[in-house]
Amino acid sequence: MKTRTGYSSLQILLHWATALLVVFNWFYSDGMGRALRVHMDGVASTRPSSMNPDIHVWTGLAVLALVLLRLALRAVQGTPPAVGDGWMRRAATWAHRLLYVLLLATPLLGAATWFGGLKALGDLHELAANTLLGVAGAHAAVALWHHYVLHDRVLTRMVRPE
Repeated sequence: MKTRTGYSSLQILLHWATALLVVFNWFYSDGMGRALRVHMDGVASTRPSSMNPDIHVWTGLAVLALVLLRLALRAVQGTPPAVGDGWMRRAATWAHRLLYVLLLATPLLGAATWFGGLKALGDLHELAANTLLGVAGAHAAVALWHHYVLHDRVLTRMVRPE
């Protein structure tokens, strides 16, 4: 993988689009358990729902597609190195790896549940989604810490293309 000093415009766009879709889908997931039961049993729900499960499902697939595109772009364009030395660099590297694992696993588990009929994976999908949101929130908090406490360029790399 190539090393860069910053991210490209496309990398930045994909990062923020992925983040927005993940947050949207997490908030839009209320009622998916009932929708899954209706979907699996093939029986119409007797209670009206304020959500359309197709929006959640297709948004999740969009997240998966964006993440795959991001990974391909990383391989072609490279990324800036993690900042800091020692533990800080290792923590950044492993946190990004964990984010990508969760960004791939969450929609894959959801797709296996919804399209593959593997109802047992629904709870694992929910756990992965909650973990993803927590790790992404920590990721954002650390970026803000870098910006406002350490006064380095970590946050600006994901706002201004180089």
